[in-house]
Amino acid sequence: MKNFKMNVWRLLPLSLAMMVTISFSSCDDDDDDMMPASDDVVDVLVDDSNFTVLVSAVVAAQLGDDLSGTGPFTVFAPTDAAFGDFIADNNLTAEALIGNTDLANILSYHVVSGNVTSADVAVGSVTTLTGEKFYVSADPNGGLWINGNSMITAVDKMASNGVIHTLDYVITAPTMSIAEIAVGSTTASTPEFTQLVAALSRAGLVDAVSGDNSDDLTVFAPTDAAFEDLYTALGVSGVDEIDVDLLTNVLLYHVVPARAFSQDLRDGASLSTLLEGKSLSVDLPNLMINDSDLVPSMLNIHATNGVIHVIDKVMLPE
Repeated sequence: MKNFKMNVWRLLPLSLAMMVTISFSSCDDDDDDMMPASDDVVDVLVDDSNFTVLVSAVVAAQLGDDLSGTGPFTVFAPTDAAFGDFIADNNLTAEALIGNTDLANILSYHVVSGNVTSADVAVGSVTTLTGEKFYVSADPNGGLWINGNSMITAVDKMASNGVIHTLDYVITAPTMSIAEIAVGSTTASTPEFTQLVAALSRAGLVDAVSGDNSDDLTVFAPTDAAFEDLYTALGVSGVDEIDVDLLTNVLLYHVVPARAFSQDLRDGASLSTLLEGKSLSVDLPNLMINDSDLVPSMLNIHATNGVIHVIDKVMLPE
């Protein structure tokens, strides 16, 4: 499983009141004035010493001419430090990244058609040049994030054919569904979600978490240890001894029908679940959902059909 980059505020309501437009003005105050520029986006990146890796990648992917065209383009640009963190987290080298046969798509996922200044961005999904979506969230302090793991640190660096916003991490499009991530984790060097996958299979819910980007789900996924604690509390030896109707309701209680990254959560929010009439409560100061602790190192696991946050206790609907 990828090493997910996170800090304590990478936490978030589903107050789906987040559909309101949120300005990028909450980011650094050292943004460039939005004055007309004569250099195109590639020229602007070349002239900034913070983007040498990005420039090398653009050249290697043969995207320089495209991004120097009429546009307009909005570029969400990872800094050299952002690339360094991404490379380290994924056990890569700079050479391996630059030589990746999918490099053009990785970079194009950072580009949006149009001149999208900070005043024009809304929380929610954004379609990129690849046709895939990334997701903008606002944390409780007003910071703006993409896909739950990259913060926008500066905005509105103007070019003749568009605008550049700075990121502190490389963003990548998800390639696996929630179900595929969970199943893949069961055979990792340190296996996880073996009991969750068994429970989903017994309840016939694997397909329910196997969708694509037309779905938006948030799964609060209990660890294997959390399931073992549940078995002890119920006096059973495993998932096969739990009544299937009870098991189905418990699993549905862990799924919220919205794509909520940790930054979208709000303290005291009530999150409606797929179990009709039942909601979860958010306690941000203590990093809890109901009486279950969120696992800080395992939040914002992004899937094609939503996001996974790992918790340390199976939650039972009352």
